[in-house]
Amino acid sequence: MAECKKEHGECGNGCFVDSVIHVDVKDYYGKTLKKTSDLKSNACLAPAQPIPAFVLKALKKIHPEVTSKYYGCGLVVPECLEGCKLLDLGSGSGRDCYMLSQLVGEKGHVTGIDMTEDQLEVARKYVDHHTREFGYEKPNVDFVQGYIDALKEAGLEENSFDIIISNCVVNLSPDKRKVLSDAYRVLKDGGELYFSDVYSNRKLSDEIKNHKVLWGECLGGALWWGDLVRLAQEVGFSPPRLVTANVITVDNMELEAILGDYQFVSATYRLFKVPKISNKASLVIYNGNIAGFGESLEFDAQYTFKVDEVVEVDGEVASILSHSRFAEEFTFQPPGVPAGCGVKKPKVGTVNPFELVLQLGSATVSSATGGCCGAESSCCK
Repeated sequence: MAECKKEHGECGNGCFVDSVIHVDVKDYYGKTLKKTSDLKSNACLAPAQPIPAFVLKALKKIHPEVTSKYYGCGLVVPECLEGCKLLDLGSGSGRDCYMLSQLVGEKGHVTGIDMTEDQLEVARKYVDHHTREFGYEKPNVDFVQGYIDALKEAGLEENSFDIIISNCVVNLSPDKRKVLSDAYRVLKDGGELYFSDVYSNRKLSDEIKNHKVLWGECLGGALWWGDLVRLAQEVGFSPPRLVTANVITVDNMELEAILGDYQFVSATYRLFKVPKISNKASLVIYNGNIAGFGESLEFDAQYTFKVDEVVEVDGEVASILSHSRFAEEFTFQPPGVPAGCGVKKPKVGTVNPFELVLQLGSATVSSATGGCCGAESSCCK
């Protein structure tokens, strides 16, 4: 029988044995990479895009060492965070956790899980520092050593989180189905997995999947985007909603030669743990009460809701809005407004990130980031 790793045995919740990929990734992010400039491609670097002022303000309060050890791509900040219990899969040095810990507020809580000891050491080193910096009486963030495809073994309880985020780490797991099924298990009903990751335009060859550097650079383990759509629904999530997409340029001749004509994008999706959809469309009005989104809310690549505008949504979105933390932010089926009379029809949606990029005619699609609800909001209670 394989020997249990100490970090898992100590939690008392079972044994999870490192795979070869887990070992390689831990070595890459714990030993090979010492700073962001050590990365050998652009896959794990965030594109230059506008960041909302409230997020910039939160990022500026994070200790420089935490930021310098950050290797994520994109920025995942879902809307309506005040008071939420949030989990960050693959939290690394803790940059996103400390940013989000300010947005959930002192009554909220953020848990980061990562498998790399060196990264966790940096993250845990500054818990007290950030508690003082944010003016909190006690920490509202903690870090757990474990695997994103073994959340039960790490001691994370079922139905315990409002929101799960992940920033360019799902591709690093050898078992994407387990990542999604474990996320579904620990989310509360109505909860959301809001995450960015790297996707390929078709299934990868064994040569690419077995290349250690390409895997560490977030390319070798990339899912074909169609497999994400299939796996997400198989484990119970509502159909994925595509939020943004950005073309990835590798800019490394040696790696490009191995990749050939494969194409990659960094894309953000939102998956919800809500009841199965009906096929019935619904009319909704956004109330405009989410802090930072007083005039409109860009929900995904298909739907942007303007205050007091009647919008017809499909059955999927109607189920999501009515069973999630957004329920009290919308008025549903307003009386006296017949369908087709002054009702905004949404643009045709897509779950294919490559198609989205082509539709917009740009190699880079601006990444949407969300905000937090105001103190008076009923979100995430």
